Amino acid sequence: MPKMNYRKLLGRIKELGYTQKTLAPLVGISEGQLSQKLQSVYAFKQTEIQRICEHLAIPSNAIGEYFFSPES
Repeated sequence: MPKMNYRKLLGRIKELGYTQKTLAPLVGISEGQLSQKLQSVYAFKQTEIQRICEHLAIPSNAIGEYFFSPES
């Protein structure tokens, strides 16, 4: 699996006052699972992306910027 750049997503999490610990249960996963997904160990599921976008107010036309930008 290619490594993704989640810096923009991490910035948005912090900007809105969330932490991985507070966001994970809202997404329906554990803090450890969220951490591993943010490290590109595992891929995000479509439902997880949808829930994260709802809680972080990420518009659907910006999903690619947050979830599908490969590390350079």
